[in-house]
Amino acid sequence: MIARIAENALKKISRSVPKFRGDLRAHELGLVRRTASTLVRPPSSDDAELVSLFDQPQTGQKTSPLFVTGIFQHPQLTTPAAFSALADSTLVRAQLLTERILRARESRSELFKVIKNLDRLSDLLCGVIDLAELLRNAHPDAQWVDCATESYEKLCEFMNVLNTHVGLYEVLHTVLHDSEIVKSLSREALQTALIFWHDFEKSAIKLPPEQRERFVSLSSEILSVGHEFVTEASAPRPPVKIKPSELEGLKDQGMGARLQRQAFFTQKDLLVYPGSHQAYMIMRAAPDEEPRRKVYMAGHTSSAEQIDRLERLLNARAQLSRLVGWNSYAGMTLSDKMAKTPENVNQFLGTFLDRTTLVASKALHTLSLRKQAHLKSMNLPIIQAWDRDYYCPPEPPAPPVPLPPLSLGRVFMGLSRLFQHLYGITLRPVDVASSEVWHSDVHKLEVVDEDRGVVGWIYADLFARSGKSRGAAHYTVRCSRRTDDDDEAGDLRIPGTDEFVGPSIKFEAIKRHRLRGGHGEFQLPLVVLLCDFVPPSAARGPTILEWYEVQTLFHEMGHAMHSMIGRTEYHNVAGTRCATDFVELPSILMEHFLNSPKVLSLFDTDGSSIVNQTGNHHEDPCRYIDTHNHILLSLLDQVYHSPSVLEPGFDSTTALANLYNTRGLIPHAPGTSFQTQFGHLFGYGATYYSYHFDRAIASHVWRKIFSADPLDRELGDKYKQEVLKYGGGRDPWLMLSSLLDAPELEVGDAEAMREVGRWRMEDGVVPERH
Repeated sequence: MIARIAENALKKISRSVPKFRGDLRAHELGLVRRTASTLVRPPSSDDAELVSLFDQPQTGQKTSPLFVTGIFQHPQLTTPAAFSALADSTLVRAQLLTERILRARESRSELFKVIKNLDRLSDLLCGVIDLAELLRNAHPDAQWVDCATESYEKLCEFMNVLNTHVGLYEVLHTVLHDSEIVKSLSREALQTALIFWHDFEKSAIKLPPEQRERFVSLSSEILSVGHEFVTEASAPRPPVKIKPSELEGLKDQGMGARLQRQAFFTQKDLLVYPGSHQAYMIMRAAPDEEPRRKVYMAGHTSSAEQIDRLERLLNARAQLSRLVGWNSYAGMTLSDKMAKTPENVNQFLGTFLDRTTLVASKALHTLSLRKQAHLKSMNLPIIQAWDRDYYCPPEPPAPPVPLPPLSLGRVFMGLSRLFQHLYGITLRPVDVASSEVWHSDVHKLEVVDEDRGVVGWIYADLFARSGKSRGAAHYTVRCSRRTDDDDEAGDLRIPGTDEFVGPSIKFEAIKRHRLRGGHGEFQLPLVVLLCDFVPPSAARGPTILEWYEVQTLFHEMGHAMHSMIGRTEYHNVAGTRCATDFVELPSILMEHFLNSPKVLSLFDTDGSSIVNQTGNHHEDPCRYIDTHNHILLSLLDQVYHSPSVLEPGFDSTTALANLYNTRGLIPHAPGTSFQTQFGHLFGYGATYYSYHFDRAIASHVWRKIFSADPLDRELGDKYKQEVLKYGGGRDPWLMLSSLLDAPELEVGDAEAMREVGRWRMEDGVVPERH
């Protein structure tokens, strides 16, 4: 339920283009164009609206004048105070539902409803917690942010109490040891029950009261310190002084020339901030090694407080895992993941590192030869950390074939057309009501299935603005869940509290929808994509995306479609609520579709000139050095969550230096401590390997399933039916086994992990995008 919060702690087309509705197929209308074996549908009028929505700033935000509502059409959520009231109301209802579950053994019929009610309890709390997490990261109003943060912490604290609630554990124990009840559970219900069981088992449930209190205290400390760590990880570092003489001979004629003029006229040291454009320019263009070394050291040095904060987080996690009987936090965390054990993870990473070392070493040797020529040295010099960007300036990612400029609207059109080919699903722009969104830049899309109608909503907050968090993220604000069998009539009531619990009841009621075709009543998924693209303007025109931004959008939309298609009956296994080392598969697989000219042709109304091109993609060989480095970070994550954290004298910087000096290609720079900027250590603690693991799986799925014909509907339906629709309601190894027709994967043992490692070698070591 419950223990996962920390983990869960983006040119005008003619309007006359035909629109496809219902279950009409393109061949029935005679409006298709054949490329290879796939019939490619032309853009619809909805696709034209997508282009207009994102590319024409003069149209502004469409707002419905018919009614006024609050955030996500919740009428009461119009003020920060109302959000606080919702949190308080939700807390009371959660307490009453908890009491109902605790009394379940008094009635046999209630025992059959325990799994459903536990899932309702989790959803009741997560519905507000997940919304609060979004608002505190995206809302521009400080009062909203403060109220959201306060509500988030209050409800998370209650969840931590539930994690160690002996009464709830004992009721679940009764249910899972009753053969009649277990036989009545669907596979998805049983999977949900086992998730609750494992969460309880990890939460000191069998320990005496004082140790359970210690567990709650450690959990709260981890959340608090972890949030501080993530915030500080991206905080600006102090500037470094660069002497004017150190900027002589800069290769950069733009900003470099301006810096040189500034230094010449002022004759003073320049203050350069790590992470700034000036810093990047120096790292790539300064022939003198000293300014590059200074900038690197400044950007990779931490204060004693920052290091102490990270080590407190690691220590608290290690203590918590020991408290509940595990040797390490990694062991505890991985027990219900695909990898199962730290040993399996280290085996996978070791194999991948050895393979990558072969190609990364060749790239590093090339850099050494360039440095030798530059220094006119007789001996082959060592490449230091501050040399990489100078001797091999990073090449920006590029598409596999030449493409015209890609506007944001055209990319969304391509995404909708791709989903239509694969899944029979399209994206449709809709108006927003007053106050439904937190900023006028936010646009709303309906996700429409050709058979079932609207199956969810995506809110796109894609443009950079002051105060908004940087980077890209997918927020699951609401998960899929069946609601017509909730039995709310059986919930406990306290006389005189109806008005107080009213906000929560109204909040829940508005989330329920009946799917077309008699599929029952469901809480439909709602996700938010956050990106920081340059906004369009009347002067500049539409937002033109760099290729890495197109990759980012495809990645995040992979998560979004997982949420949309994962139509499960239980909240705890909906969409992206699956194993951490499986959740990145759909998003990484989406990036692979960008390797196909056939898919790229969907960005244009007439993509024949694109689809017939021959790929000429050149991969930057120096990116293998970066891939090698990110494997080391995955290994560092395992070290930081191993038993060594509790050993006397543990030092996170020493552990970092030892790893890089023994298994790295570029030596660790003494005096640096990059680990305090490794923000993924919090959200992906002990599971950062998931990116590499899922890339191995995604590469294999792409090669075996989609690469020959990436628009084939039959293949898309197979992937949809065998993987996406289950969310976390089925063992990932079983899903992969069915998808790939590979029965040897069903057990998901160490041999299966080795098989994935072999895929990584067979499919090639692809430089990774980070």
